[in-house]
Amino acid sequence: MTKYVLEEQLKEFKLEVIDKYRDDKSPLMQILQESQKRYGCVPVEVQELISKELNITTAKINGVVSFYSMFRLVPSGKHILGVCTGTACYVKGASRLVERVEALLGSKYGSTTDDNCFTLAHTRCVGDCAQAPVVMVNDEFNGKVTSDDIPKIIARHQLTCNNSK
Repeated sequence: MTKYVLEEQLKEFKLEVIDKYRDDKSPLMQILQESQKRYGCVPVEVQELISKELNITTAKINGVVSFYSMFRLVPSGKHILGVCTGTACYVKGASRLVERVEALLGSKYGSTTDDNCFTLAHTRCVGDCAQAPVVMVNDEFNGKVTSDDIPKIIARHQLTCNNSK
């Protein structure tokens, strides 16, 4: 199993986060949010630490993490890319866009590219059917997208990943 948080980081997390919320009536959500913010996910090793420190079963913690879509078990890429698959977008070719994205990035939806640049997220209706099909990258909205637009959208965001190395 991949470890996402080092032992030293766990010690810091205990001191800076768990101890901060320890006396709250229901500290779990705040602690999980802090983990998500700090590590980009709530990895198993953090869940085990929370369990030990707050005497909450890891099953209960994992249940909360897996229930709420805001929490991830593994870190996401720098950019979250999603093709809207709502009815209007689907009718206007979203499935072809999904195939194009997967082919260009060599990754399947629900996973992160090997370079950690993109996480391909399943995306339901984004609420702007007049602009169908829609591709979201982080908070950036791209409407009336064609298959030919996909390489340009990806390239624009790959630049930020390549520049941050």
